[in-house]
Amino acid sequence: MAFMTAKRKKIKEHQLAGFKYFKSISGMLESLHEAGCENDRAGNRLLHMDQYMSLLLLYMFNPICTSLRAVQQASELKKVQRKLGCPRTSLGSLSEAARVFDSQLMQEIVDDLAAKLGPVSLNSKLNDLSGILTAVDGTVIPALSKMTWAFWKTDKNAVKAHAQFDLEKHVPLKLTITEGKEDERRTLAGNLEKGRIYVQDRGYASYALFQQIIDAGSSFVCRLHDDAAYETLEEHSLSEDARNASVLFDRTVRLGSNLRMKQKLSSPVRLVAIKCTPHIKRAKTGRGGPEQGQTLLVATDRLDLDADVIALIFKQRWTIEIFFRFFKHVLGCRHLLSYCHNGIELQTYAAIIACMLISLWTGKKPTIRTYEMLCWYFTGMADEEELLAHIGRLRPQD
Repeated sequence: MAFMTAKRKKIKEHQLAGFKYFKSISGMLESLHEAGCENDRAGNRLLHMDQYMSLLLLYMFNPICTSLRAVQQASELKKVQRKLGCPRTSLGSLSEAARVFDSQLMQEIVDDLAAKLGPVSLNSKLNDLSGILTAVDGTVIPALSKMTWAFWKTDKNAVKAHAQFDLEKHVPLKLTITEGKEDERRTLAGNLEKGRIYVQDRGYASYALFQQIIDAGSSFVCRLHDDAAYETLEEHSLSEDARNASVLFDRTVRLGSNLRMKQKLSSPVRLVAIKCTPHIKRAKTGRGGPEQGQTLLVATDRLDLDADVIALIFKQRWTIEIFFRFFKHVLGCRHLLSYCHNGIELQTYAAIIACMLISLWTGKKPTIRTYEMLCWYFTGMADEEELLAHIGRLRPQD
């Protein structure tokens, strides 16, 4: 069922432009045309999966489309039908599509797009790492009370988006949707891949998870809780680069306070302490995230890395927090177009593709200003010359 909205002005054709920029994805989506048609023996299906995803991308890039009803209105326009190759559709068909089309089919499209993206410039010290730097974290998206599957708290419902973010290409590679209370560590354990360096905050600090990452053929760089217990095996001297990176000590340790805990992780790890600015919650509201002291404890199984490189890797983790803000506040994902789990995942995949398209079109990291300029272009308020001029003015990004 679609979200019901107040009556809005109808969308007009002159308010929609820039469809040629969707050509880079339309060919990939064509492979999904027959998806969900297995039981349609009579051939009555009018709205196909590739067309539905194209309409979701239109919603992502056009601020005029603010709801599922607006997407339905856009499908009535001849220009939209011609450029996106989709028929006039109804709210019922759009709602049904969110349940019928398997969201997992979109992962292959995301993988194909990711292969087309080149790496974004990072610090030169990170160029020769044997593994793909992948930040992982989760974010909560409020849900309606009728979405009973999305349980979070006693009086609130929410879904949680668990992201794996490629720090080299500056795009999300995977987003898993669960109920709000789902454990982030368990979700990551079920989605591990070989050849990655998972960069994690202290919510993922689990010795059993660390071992699972190693067993999967990957590595971890993870912040530990301030009271983490460990046994020091070796103290390493600090280089000038390490001191400049605010590293306080560099040790090889065995994590755990007893034999049972130590057995969960088979090998010693590097433990680096990094000086940071203390964070205290706001006095009146209590908001602003968990408090932290003046020291971050960061553990990794990569014994070959210098202490300053370990500190630099963990510093990159903040990028995924910026992406979540972009994801929820810019790409429309604060407003869910579907109540069902599969429909939310389809919208999530559309957001991932939108981020990747921005990178493909501009050759730069997705930013709010560039996204806004693309929206002006897609609404016909900016021409292609102005769009290209904006892209040309983008500063090289480190």
